[in-house]
Amino acid sequence: MKYRLLSGAIAALLAGQANAAGFQLAETSASGLGRAFAGEAAIADNAAAQGRNPALLTQLEGRQLSVGAILVAPDVAAEGTITHPHLNPDMSLGMRTIDASEDDLVPNAVVPNFFYSNRLSERWAYGLAINSNYGLKSELPATHPAAIFGSNTEITTVEFNPNIAFAVNEQFSLGAGVRFVYGDGAISGTVPGWVADADVAPLLGMVGLPPVAPGTELKSLSGDDYAWGYKLGATWQPAKGHTIGLSYHSEVELNLEGDAGGLLYAPDGMAKPGQLALTLPAFAELASSHQLTDAWRLSASINWTQWSRFDDLVAEFPDGSSDLVKAEQFEDNWRFAVGTDYRLNDKMVVRAGVAYDMTAVEDEHRTLSIPDSNRLWFSTGMGYAFSDRLNLDLAVTYIHSQGDAPISESFTVGEATLAQFNGEVTGSVWLAGAQLSYKL
Repeated sequence: MKYRLLSGAIAALLAGQANAAGFQLAETSASGLGRAFAGEAAIADNAAAQGRNPALLTQLEGRQLSVGAILVAPDVAAEGTITHPHLNPDMSLGMRTIDASEDDLVPNAVVPNFFYSNRLSERWAYGLAINSNYGLKSELPATHPAAIFGSNTEITTVEFNPNIAFAVNEQFSLGAGVRFVYGDGAISGTVPGWVADADVAPLLGMVGLPPVAPGTELKSLSGDDYAWGYKLGATWQPAKGHTIGLSYHSEVELNLEGDAGGLLYAPDGMAKPGQLALTLPAFAELASSHQLTDAWRLSASINWTQWSRFDDLVAEFPDGSSDLVKAEQFEDNWRFAVGTDYRLNDKMVVRAGVAYDMTAVEDEHRTLSIPDSNRLWFSTGMGYAFSDRLNLDLAVTYIHSQGDAPISESFTVGEATLAQFNGEVTGSVWLAGAQLSYKL
């Protein structure tokens, strides 16, 4: 069985355009979205604050509930060509270049969230956060020229996160939580249309492949797993209206176990076990919030994600064989954000923010499966208090990819190169969020 044929498709488990570097999600709450998530580890607007920093639970009064969702609407396109071998009339080997552009790589998605907090005493508080910090989805038509790199990919993570916090004194608070993460993934790779060309099909036999029709599923892998990590947080209030926050989320190691199928995984039509280790990297935030006047608050954040832990993707099979799917060679990345809140009156607050999210991939290592690039965020939002108990937050963000994102990637069968993609990925993302918060 030629497991290397599955390299592109398995790596495409991580394909798509996430809204932070790599395949990280940043959609914690609509209130934070309105200021580009600037100052999140230092701001306790509602129960969603524990999503970034559990120590903020000590700044929330009574029992609070916050429920929301953020719509992710990407406009991501690949512009490029695929070069593949073919037979010349004299039976010599030639190379042909065809268009492999795609205008709609990533479909829309909704990222929900749920948060509950309970202030037990002047010093103790606890809470529960249910949200997602990583996820993606991408699609290509089954006969697309690049479908051999992965025609359908999806990964979903859900995090159940109980937290507890303790106020050391009026200035310092500490918090901690346990991260229970469930992950589910599915990928498939199909035969591109150009494989059926009369001067290409004979080459399949030369590399040990049977004749196949375009759109045939070459390989598929689906699996799930659950694992756990932890989070830590601290806040310092040096003066009234001023907060410094620091938080850390540990990495989580998932081992996606499930079924491997398709023509190349299971030529007999019977699915067999397969697994892929997936590291969800650690991340940290240093944030500050400053109430400059009764109406105006300024906030800022520096975020770090340990993407250097995302290095080699290795698929493993029951017979003891394994495959180096890809050496991604990611690097740690940084994100910088500044934002502001301005209270118009007792009922309404408006927000705005900008952020710069640095890529985790150098140009020479960028792949079609994870076309990461630098991103610039522009955010605005508002909050409206219907009563002392009920509050609605709305926000919208535009994310624009910065600079060129060139890609040069090959797909090999043994020692033979079956396809070479050259091009770039361009695009933008719109985010729209809504959130209801209620004091019980």
